[in-house]
Amino acid sequence: MPAPPKDLRSIDALLAIMRALRDPQAGCPWDREQTFETIAPYTIEEAYEVADAIDRGDMGALKGELGDLLFQAVYHAEIAAEAGAFRFADVVEAIAEKLVRRHPHVFGEADIRSARDQNTAWEAMKAGERRSQGQAGALDDVPLALPALLRATKLQNRAAREGFQWRDVGRIVEKLREELDELAREIEAGSREKAAAEFGDVLFVLVNLARQLDLDAEDALRQTNAKFEARFRHIEARCREMGRDMRDVPLAELEALWIEAKTTA
Repeated sequence: MPAPPKDLRSIDALLAIMRALRDPQAGCPWDREQTFETIAPYTIEEAYEVADAIDRGDMGALKGELGDLLFQAVYHAEIAAEAGAFRFADVVEAIAEKLVRRHPHVFGEADIRSARDQNTAWEAMKAGERRSQGQAGALDDVPLALPALLRATKLQNRAAREGFQWRDVGRIVEKLREELDELAREIEAGSREKAAAEFGDVLFVLVNLARQLDLDAEDALRQTNAKFEARFRHIEARCREMGRDMRDVPLAELEALWIEAKTTA
């Protein structure tokens, strides 16, 4: 059996462990079977767990979750190396080269004095890179696998840079009312398919409204989820205190407990 690396603080140690796990003879049966496709969901999950640790301000958890996310990069790179596509060092080189290229004000002579100017320059460079890669459309490389709210934001940001956007928040609010009315009509008509389409339109307009208000729709919903969870847990706790099964408590009483929870959570 292979011995674990002595210096576990080195990236080389992690790469060696990964190679051992994928070893055709002595490796782990589960790890040997994995592919880009089977590992991808774990990569997404680990990124969310990093974000969760940050939201909770838990530095111990963040350290662990960043390690898990780094391991995902190592895992994909090892699978690619086995296929003769690229190695982990090539991944490091690619991101280092990109960061240097996109920061000419740090590694060159460009004069960029604010974060806003940097964002503008960054997007201009990305657009140039897309054109050089034969991507003519502004939306060509927005990943399909992004969470829907985040992808909607990116699609709208790209369209806005091409001049396709409403600049009047009031007009967006009007459009939201229009979409809600259309959704209500389809619900009343009993068309589930059309209602789903209108519901999607409502969400898309809400993302647009968030952009215009300089809000992050994904983050706003995450905060609301946390608020709902805290208040719901308060209701559960109060029901237990009263010795009652929450499912047997009338909705009017649950709503009163919800109002009570709003003062504490």
